[in-house]
Amino acid sequence: MSGLSREVVKWLQSLDLTWQIKTPKWDLTNGYLIAEIFSWYYPQEITMHSFNNGTSLDSKSRNWSVLKSFIKRHKLEIAEDYIEGTIHCKEGAAPLLAERIYEILTNRQVRRLPSDYETDFTDRAYQEKLPMHARSTASQSVKNNLRITELMADTSSILGQQKATEIISKHVEHRRQERLEDPRRFNIKPTLGERSTRIPAPPPKEYTELSEPVRSAKKTPTQNKSGSATRTPTVQFKEIQVRQLGQST
Repeated sequence: MSGLSREVVKWLQSLDLTWQIKTPKWDLTNGYLIAEIFSWYYPQEITMHSFNNGTSLDSKSRNWSVLKSFIKRHKLEIAEDYIEGTIHCKEGAAPLLAERIYEILTNRQVRRLPSDYETDFTDRAYQEKLPMHARSTASQSVKNNLRITELMADTSSILGQQKATEIISKHVEHRRQERLEDPRRFNIKPTLGERSTRIPAPPPKEYTELSEPVRSAKKTPTQNKSGSATRTPTVQFKEIQVRQLGQST
């Protein structure tokens, strides 16, 4: 069971479901097995004859409509993103939904390993494992992360454009980060400003090393023979003689 922890797998096997969950992304998308899991704990409220084991969008919508009403009625804390991601077969959404249901029904915590990527329900983790030349382009990224069922469920063209724009923006940002991490791979040459030598600006004059002792030497008083401190005169006077006209020396 790809993406599920060992304790969740053992719990699902103990429920004796209609079929074994091998790939949660595809096995849980229509909500039939989710309803069967809840029927073991709420047999009076969840009856399996109310659900259709189909793969069409109409079957998914009907099954999940009943499940959403049940979840809302019992105030079960399940994120809407987990449900929508599972309906539209988003990467990583179904395992998170199964683990959350396990925590609610068994009152236990799932031990998760720390992930290097944020939970955004995209194929970024898979793309990072591929070599650079095999990774998706912008158009392929939109095709991989924007499902046709999302566009069919919501016919608003504006919403579809917003989702596609968000996917392209993330793709461009990831490519920009790759270019920064490996510039030689993309043959990026440094600009003239990056190659030029940057000389740091000189410090102000009042903080130079040479000016400090000069100023301190000027302010340091001198001592005479008697030991008392005297200041050195800063202005010197010179006596001059003035010869007046008409007077003999």
